[in-house]
Amino acid sequence: MEIMIAAVMIGLMLALLAGGVWIGLALMAIGILGMLGFTPRAPGDGMAVAIWSHGSSWTLTALPLFLWMGEILFRTKLSEDMFKGLSPWLERLPGRLLHTNIIGCTLFAAVSGSSAATCATIGKIALPELERRGYPESMALGTLAGAGTLGLLIPPSIIMIVYGVAADVSISKLFIGGVLPGILLATLFMGWVVVWSLMNPGKIPAADLKTTFVEKLAASKNLIPVILLIGGVLGSIYSGIATATEAAAIGVIGSLIIAASQRTLNRKSFFGALMGATRLYCMIALILAGSAFLTLAMGYIGLPRHLAEWIGALGLSPAMLLVALAIFYILLGCFLDGISIVVLTMAVLMPTIQSAGIDPLWFGIFVVVVVEMAQVTPPVGFNLFVLQGLTGRDMTVIARYALPYFLLMVVAVVLLYTFPGLVTWLPGHMIG
Repeated sequence: MEIMIAAVMIGLMLALLAGGVWIGLALMAIGILGMLGFTPRAPGDGMAVAIWSHGSSWTLTALPLFLWMGEILFRTKLSEDMFKGLSPWLERLPGRLLHTNIIGCTLFAAVSGSSAATCATIGKIALPELERRGYPESMALGTLAGAGTLGLLIPPSIIMIVYGVAADVSISKLFIGGVLPGILLATLFMGWVVVWSLMNPGKIPAADLKTTFVEKLAASKNLIPVILLIGGVLGSIYSGIATATEAAAIGVIGSLIIAASQRTLNRKSFFGALMGATRLYCMIALILAGSAFLTLAMGYIGLPRHLAEWIGALGLSPAMLLVALAIFYILLGCFLDGISIVVLTMAVLMPTIQSAGIDPLWFGIFVVVVVEMAQVTPPVGFNLFVLQGLTGRDMTVIARYALPYFLLMVVAVVLLYTFPGLVTWLPGHMIG
């Protein structure tokens, strides 16, 4: 009976989403219909309590602050400075400036929190430069599509905040838990660029000029602002000085200082960043509100408990359960964005994850990496859309360029399962 109810609710939700109804409103509508059709309770009071209790969460205040920080930095010269600071150090490494896409995305991800913002910001600077110097388009776009997803994994990450709120997991520990997996993914991407470059030496243009060690050090001064900002945000969390919300406030102040020092902070850019963050947060907040009420409705109907019992009856091992969930998330990612995927599934899946003995902290990083795969999976891979807008190339072509990085993310998931300490070691050594 419960499986039939779930199928009816999923079918109605897909119909609403296909009809163009906003995701948050579609979630609320399904919750109302579920309570009216399958429980004796009136939906009004439950909706008010669920939306207020989730919307007034102090933990959630980190989200608009990090969004604002990313919007401020998006309007600065930070990505341009990172390119100038990194390129002299990479002239002797196989692949040369292709690595600036990966390292630049890694650094910008640590101050942005958004995959799309990371991909767009680094792409605006790096793609014209790589094209001018004759680097192959397949590698330029592929590295940017893959490394742009690091905006989801390397803290501060918007999707980690959403997962932490939805699954009741410490956001600070999620942030710190994403550091080593983020470095692992960046290393795998750079390793592939090195291997490809050694296999195709004639396709990588020669270095324009040789720089001395002193000149490289002089160029590195451009990296100081981003390193200080990363140290301020992540260092304050790891040392126990600040919570995730307080670290977000530190990040906003730091980004305003960077913008002022680069003379990009004015009345127009300040209010543009503020309104950009407000619009984005309102969209996310509506989705979270709808998810909170749908979670309550499903609890009244009993769907999460029965689904957990059904999956438990299948007798899947934790490894097979994770394989099934990875495929499930990748399929969902073909049609929904990462935040929607998390809020739609956490209420149903968390009882199953806990009963299988899987650490919710580790599972959060697993979910983020799998959602990263969906960012480069057509037809709704957000990074593919971003690159299509930047270059005008066909999405299927960009998706083909991004395929090696999708496969490297699969390798990363296997490594995280084999060595769970990659996620749990740093959070276990946090101070405070």
